[in-house]
Amino acid sequence: MDVQLIAGSWWPMWRDAILGTVPLSLVSFACGLVLALGVALLRLSSRRVLSGIGRVYVSIIRGTPLLVQLFVIFYGLPTLGVTIDPWPSAVIAFSLNVGGYAAEVIRAAILSVPKGQWEAGYVVGMSHARTLRRIILPQAARVSVPPLSNTFISLVKDSSLASLILVTELFRKAQEIAASTTEFLVIYAEAAVIYWIICTVLSFGQDRIEKKLEQYV
Repeated sequence: MDVQLIAGSWWPMWRDAILGTVPLSLVSFACGLVLALGVALLRLSSRRVLSGIGRVYVSIIRGTPLLVQLFVIFYGLPTLGVTIDPWPSAVIAFSLNVGGYAAEVIRAAILSVPKGQWEAGYVVGMSHARTLRRIILPQAARVSVPPLSNTFISLVKDSSLASLILVTELFRKAQEIAASTTEFLVIYAEAAVIYWIICTVLSFGQDRIEKKLEQYV
């Protein structure tokens, strides 16, 4: 019976992983990176107000659980008259969370670029913004690839929390199948294997990207 159950549930969970978990993670990570870059630049600003705003944001995100952030957006905002559907709520919560953690990664990567690179940009007549865009960020991007890749892999696993606000994804499908069959151990173990396979593939891709970037060092 277990073999039949696994065979019958394998594709439905993979389908929701491909159509739910992966897109949710990709969209949230992309939005989070854009937000993280902005926050990182705020943190590096010489203006105390802007730097303080970035510092407070990072502190709030890193100091509160992702589950609480998710619930505040989906269950808390309706009390203020703001109702957001499950999928956008998950994207917003995950993006904000990624933004808080990735901002520190990007900030550290920018700071790791030697100051001489800034001076070289100024010498050839580049403005601060252009030096940042043309010289600093490309070098910082290479440095930030490993930690940002780890952040994305963690996000894929954390996306299972979206099941708690009824988002259709891998773990939500596992919950539905387990509830209908009462074979909780088998189904949840199967879901764990699928997450493991996805993360293993992502880790392999991360290694390939890092080796490719090392060629330019």
